Amino acid sequence: QVQLVESGGGLVQAGDSLRLSCVVSIRTFSFVAMGWFRQAPGEEREFVGAISWSTGYTYYANSVKGRFAVSRDNAKNTMYLQMNSLKPEDTAVYYCASRWGGGHYDRANEYTYWGQGTQVTVSS
Repeated sequence: QVQLVESGGGLVQAGDSLRLSCVVSIRTFSFVAMGWFRQAPGEEREFVGAISWSTGYTYYANSVKGRFAVSRDNAKNTMYLQMNSLKPEDTAVYYCASRWGGGHYDRANEYTYWGQGTQVTVSS
């Protein structure tokens, strides 16, 4: 069973930065894809960014490209989401997710395992 635990959310002001963490309990990271999603009240869960664990290849939603960065630390079994130049519209619950596979996955229904979410609130 794969478990994911997010942390690092909070209340910040527009223009600030925040880093989210996602600790993953998994035996092997071969052919594992990890993603970040977010969900605002009344909205559908939307893709933010993702990483292929074995290659480090990352890809992003257009709304966060250039502001957010996904990375991972193999030694700590942890994925990160560095968020810079935050905007009020970035306010949402942020989730990390994982699945087996080495492809490009940017839809929520493509992921198998999910964390509990962490709230990010950006005030104007």
